[in-house]
Amino acid sequence: EGGGGGMGKGGRDWARIYAVYGVEEWQAPLFLFINGVGFSLLSVCFLLYFEPICLLFGGFVGAGPAAARFAAGFFGSVTALTAVGLFFAATNVFYSAVALHWEMSQRIVGAVPDWSAVKHALDVGCGRGILLNAVAVQLKKSGSSGRVVGLSSTRPHYRCPSPARTLKTAALEGVQEYVTCRPGDPRTLPFSDGYFDVVVSAAFVHRVGKEFGERTAAAAAERMRVIGEAVRVLKPGGVGAVWDVVHAPEYAQRLRDLKMEEVHVSERVTAFMASSHIVTFRKPRQHHYGPHEEEDWSGPSPIPVCLNIYIYIYIYI
Repeated sequence: EGGGGGMGKGGRDWARIYAVYGVEEWQAPLFLFINGVGFSLLSVCFLLYFEPICLLFGGFVGAGPAAARFAAGFFGSVTALTAVGLFFAATNVFYSAVALHWEMSQRIVGAVPDWSAVKHALDVGCGRGILLNAVAVQLKKSGSSGRVVGLSSTRPHYRCPSPARTLKTAALEGVQEYVTCRPGDPRTLPFSDGYFDVVVSAAFVHRVGKEFGERTAAAAAERMRVIGEAVRVLKPGGVGAVWDVVHAPEYAQRLRDLKMEEVHVSERVTAFMASSHIVTFRKPRQHHYGPHEEEDWSGPSPIPVCLNIYIYIYIYI
């Protein structure tokens, strides 16, 4: 799908894309790159001063010449491989933060069959606005009178940009009239039931609950609350799409538990040195409840939560 401001699929201006959106949490790729440089210099030292290092190893461990040469060669190889790994990680994080984010955003907007019929769309955890603006571009191209709302989390440890900064990127993309941005808690979305035709999110939900620990049951429950809220604010017949790392299969299972239709998990894409997928789904137009069944999108019942806890701990710990 084409983007705005000269970012068409045939000739993407990556320099401009990075200039508009910047790199969120740029300290991570910089840290990896600096460490890669350090290990590279260390491996070069092993190569240039191999014989003196062999003597040093021999004197330090009291080993014979053959053992000392093996040890020096082994550690030199490890430092070189570590440098390569660090450079790869830095490149992947830098690429994932903007270029891959933009690419996956185009795939997400492509999952909605008819943007001209969309009146209200929501981007949960809009960040710098890459997906938010991709949605706005589609609304503009389709001639829709719709608008997209970007939710910027109010919780400080999520490190989300301010709504003003996000709206600035919309202005740079020429879609500011299609975009609004407001702060809010993704676990209790400040919108009424069934308000949005489309709900999307990109590389955000995995951050929710991190204050409880990366692999804790409490964190998993918080992420499920976000998925439940996305379903709650989606209109019957509406389309949802979530791109996220590591936990996407859990979201798909939760959506199936909530009786969503057309739940699909995309092929694996490496993002931020982790597995990522796009999960798409459609909210059923009608749902018939039994005499003792209540509509509850907010989260799983206590028994499934306990079961999920045991499965989560078994898989990841």
